[in-house]
Amino acid sequence: MAGKLFSQEIVKETKSILAQRAVMTKKILILSVFVVASCGLAYELIAGALSSYLLGDSILQFSTIIGCYLFAMGVGAHFSKYVKDEAVLERFIDIELAVGLIGGVSAALLFMTFSWMSAPFRTLLYVLVFLIGMLVGMEVPLVMRALNARQTEFSELVSRVLTFDYLGALAVSLLFPLVLAPQLGLVRTGFLFGMLNIGVACWTLHTFRRELTNVLGRALRAGAVLFVLALGFGLSERMVAWGEHGLFGDEVVYSTSTPYQRLVITRWKDDLRLYINGNLQFSSRDEYRYHEALVHPALASLPWARSVLVLGGGDGLALREILRYPNIKQVTLVDLDPAMTRAFTTRPELAALNRHSFSDPRVKVVNADAAIWLQHADAMFDAAIVDFPDPSSFALGKLYSVPFYGMLKKHVAENGLIVVQSTSPFFAPHAYWTIDATLREVGLHTRPYHAYVPSFGEWGFILASKREGYTPPASYGLPMRFLNADTTREMFAFPPDMQRQSMAPNRLNTQSLVREFEHDWRNVIR
Repeated sequence: MAGKLFSQEIVKETKSILAQRAVMTKKILILSVFVVASCGLAYELIAGALSSYLLGDSILQFSTIIGCYLFAMGVGAHFSKYVKDEAVLERFIDIELAVGLIGGVSAALLFMTFSWMSAPFRTLLYVLVFLIGMLVGMEVPLVMRALNARQTEFSELVSRVLTFDYLGALAVSLLFPLVLAPQLGLVRTGFLFGMLNIGVACWTLHTFRRELTNVLGRALRAGAVLFVLALGFGLSERMVAWGEHGLFGDEVVYSTSTPYQRLVITRWKDDLRLYINGNLQFSSRDEYRYHEALVHPALASLPWARSVLVLGGGDGLALREILRYPNIKQVTLVDLDPAMTRAFTTRPELAALNRHSFSDPRVKVVNADAAIWLQHADAMFDAAIVDFPDPSSFALGKLYSVPFYGMLKKHVAENGLIVVQSTSPFFAPHAYWTIDATLREVGLHTRPYHAYVPSFGEWGFILASKREGYTPPASYGLPMRFLNADTTREMFAFPPDMQRQSMAPNRLNTQSLVREFEHDWRNVIR
């Protein structure tokens, strides 16, 4: 009798241990879903952000990448049905190793390809997105089948898997723009999530080692992939520097990724150049032409002006020209990216270029979205200098729209002036005259003008006012390197090949300017 009772206790204890192990197994698989979902979305965001940095038009890039990725996930989910039930965990581990390797190296591979041989970049981009999406699409169905094989009820199975799948996506969607992209950069973030995928593979391999075949072989493969990814993570900065050297051709003296853009500053001899998302913003050898043309035709006509608003211009070079006027008592500069204004305040070679403008007591710097800031600001200004990057994306295009110029108009004095950098009237005439039409749509009178800047070619500006009757300066009270009576007169005259074109204004809901800009430059850039 005692022996029988002892045997029953052993059976109960064994069942209890098995039940606890089953619960732990389910938890491990559910947590794997969280990590897998995080990694899958991270690779998608990295591809979208990188292609937006390098190719522009963020809406187009993200839209096509998301579409390709979701389609590939559907293909992967379909193919998962061909995995035999007894091989579900083994295939899951193999897929994790493949996703970790391909996804982990994807950002570095894409960046190097664009830097050194840009022709196959788009093809490689969508091939990688499709491969990663297809493999990710197989992961969740395999986990669900593994849980189902362990007597998990269907309702519990679906709710738990989808809950943790969506939670993983939420975690990465918040961390990516706030922490990962600005702090680690896209290349290093790719390697990090690749290692997380390998971690899931190793975790699964260890937990289910008694149910798997060729455990040692898979462990060795996991170790090899993990070593490659860890090495890439450690060498990310060197790879990015090497890639940017291939992309820009000169020594990179400063680079950083922010939540808004990629900033790169290069140097060749005495020439410093700023690139935002791969697009040249200025060369120190001829930027004075651009900034004299941007600032002085307006401010030389306003000797009574006391306050100036600068939108964009985070390099402080327009600020430098404005501060030369002793009558200017206050300048408010609104630039979205604090990394930009900080670099041009603290780095000696950059601060020297803008003559330490940000340290002038007359200057107030606001790091904010200019459109949102204008909505809430109450201040009035005698002049406004608008120096945004070209409207190469919808995020920038809104800063050249009818609502934006309508808000700006309310902050400028009745007899004040507005100047807008407006891309090239020669290379991008449809975009240039769209900006002019947009300013006129809000009731402003415009005086378009242009200047030759060797780094860019023929470049355009538009001066706008609430009142008619603006006359370009015949002389300047400050010494200039580029402007005088003759060059000013030539700036406001347009030759036959740059005559006004009839264009529709850029409205916020259609953003026609972005399409015109893309179309114009596509016909110019080889």
